[in-house]
Amino acid sequence: MENYLHRANNILTRVRDLACISEETHCITRTFGSPAFVSGCRKVLSWMQEAGLEARIDNIGNVRGRWNCGQPGARTFVIGSHIDTVRNAGCFDGPLGVIIGLDLISRMQEEHVQLPFNIELIAFSDEEGVRFHTTYLGSNTVAGTFQPSLLDKTDNNGITLREAIKTIGGDPEKLQADAIPAEDWMGYFEIHIEQGPVLYEDKLPIAIVHSISGQQRARITFKGIPGHAGTVPMDRRHDALCGAAAFILAAEQYALQHKDELLATVGTLHIADPASNVIPGEVTITLDLRSSDKLILKKARRSLRDIGFRICSERHLTADWAIMQKSMPVECDTALSHLLAQAIVAAGYNVKNLHSGAGHDAVTIAAVAPVCMLFVRCYKGISHQPLENVEVNDIAAAVQVADHFIHHLTEVYQTR
Repeated sequence: MENYLHRANNILTRVRDLACISEETHCITRTFGSPAFVSGCRKVLSWMQEAGLEARIDNIGNVRGRWNCGQPGARTFVIGSHIDTVRNAGCFDGPLGVIIGLDLISRMQEEHVQLPFNIELIAFSDEEGVRFHTTYLGSNTVAGTFQPSLLDKTDNNGITLREAIKTIGGDPEKLQADAIPAEDWMGYFEIHIEQGPVLYEDKLPIAIVHSISGQQRARITFKGIPGHAGTVPMDRRHDALCGAAAFILAAEQYALQHKDELLATVGTLHIADPASNVIPGEVTITLDLRSSDKLILKKARRSLRDIGFRICSERHLTADWAIMQKSMPVECDTALSHLLAQAIVAAGYNVKNLHSGAGHDAVTIAAVAPVCMLFVRCYKGISHQPLENVEVNDIAAAVQVADHFIHHLTEVYQTR
């Protein structure tokens, strides 16, 4: 175990080093295409190069390190996670999986392991979707499912995704060439913090992810009539903010009524031309819906849309709905998850299976390859904020399990 703790401490040091690269001095923020993002990519690239991998940054900003086994016709097994963050983030969400993957590959190279397949380590560029409200930009590119229409999406400053890609040195016309062909995929493995309290409360360091929730994001703009706060009577107002507020509470109530199968979150709110003495005339919010059942997800979106229009009718407002992103629920691969369970047992831990309510790059990759995921315990399940933390012993457990998993995978693949 001492060796695993040593490796875990080295991983933790690199996680902390990457966390020092941020758009803001007082917190961790590293959104797609920012100077901090570019600097972070270069840092990870240098680590991959030090490990002897064929490393590069592709056109969407993914950092990719490849270890070719040298066998003709060999397929590729991808290990990955993301290195972009939400605003005011923790330092483990995403980078931990990338850096554990790098440690795993470095160990195999030191031991001169003969692989029957290629390995590619990928630090995906945009899983969170903060800047352009477009989750999975990096993994969609690698999977070959990137939609060219996204290139015209703009951020809050009016900069298009196409322009942002050029700024980081990529060519938006060459994204398709960065995809791994479907026939070349062998599988995908992602290590990620749980972002929930189950492992913390159950006192377990790791767990297998058996499924991932589907997700829908919508942008809703409520439109009324702006007016003077001191002259328009209360019963004659067309207050867009009050309409948005009524909808936000209605969405919360709807999700509470279906709390065993649905989550609903309004995460952003923008008031056009805000002033303390002006009745808001236009307000835009985002709605995030998640469920493990695609039919429930579809029903929830339709029901909440109807609720929104009813609120607008009662308040003499209008509403524009725009779907920004959809992803279907995903089941992780049974065979790979079975090997992961064997690895957990071999490492001396109890096997726990969990559903993930958070989205991961595995969602996109599942469209072209079998996927599996390993969760790592985090402090009280806290994530997407500075208190996010992972103990070194839990990192060591994940490293040990990852070692056994690749060993089992190599044995199985060599017998085919």
